[in-house]
Amino acid sequence: MEDLIKILEKNGLVFAFLIVGSIMWVSYQVSSKLTKNKIPGAAIAISVGLLIAYYGKGEKGIASIPAFSGLAILGGSMLRDFSIVSTALGASFSEIKKTGLVGLLSLVIGTCIAFFAGGTIAYFMGYTDAKSFATIGAGACTFIVGPVTGSAVGASSDVIAISIAIGVIKSVFVTIVTPFVAGRFGINNPQSAMIFGGLVGSTSGVSAGLAATDPTLVPYGALTATFHTAVGCLLCPSILYFIVNAIL
Repeated sequence: MEDLIKILEKNGLVFAFLIVGSIMWVSYQVSSKLTKNKIPGAAIAISVGLLIAYYGKGEKGIASIPAFSGLAILGGSMLRDFSIVSTALGASFSEIKKTGLVGLLSLVIGTCIAFFAGGTIAYFMGYTDAKSFATIGAGACTFIVGPVTGSAVGASSDVIAISIAIGVIKSVFVTIVTPFVAGRFGINNPQSAMIFGGLVGSTSGVSAGLAATDPTLVPYGALTATFHTAVGCLLCPSILYFIVNAIL
């Protein structure tokens, strides 16, 4: 057993891929055989990951255990950003251009709606100062925008943690709901997928939801969802925060 642990420690990243791959495979089997694909496999996998993270102990959660140290690399910012950028692979530039001004407006409108909706909920929950309003509202955009905004405006660590939690909940919600509403809202072509990604944001949620709907739409939805994060990082700690600060 000691020799096995040493091998896992030396090959932590490989073992991390094995763990994540196994969770994904089991999740898709559960989705297919138990829920008849009504709950996407990606949503089940994300839920399992959240449970593991919740019960993980130490500064790095389960990655604090030497045998699972590779998960800290696999789940780190470098590979996360690489994965987000790589989702644009396969997108047709001609299809992107067809979205035009509508796609751009969807980014701004989606960011503002998420920001003020999340912030308003936070306000009625007792977080009435501008820093908390902006940070939690930014978290409603994506779980990346929340901590970026919180750090920029000087919000407390517990508020930043809440913003991350809201972003994660939104990601899981979008993952689960997308396959059910895609047909009703006409999300069946690259243009509508890009508008959807811009309005909703949450790259992971949009990607997983579209993957369960139509895998060919994933690059388009993920592309604008990624820009949604970028727009949120620009607007939330600056213009939107100044507006909220002036009001409150």
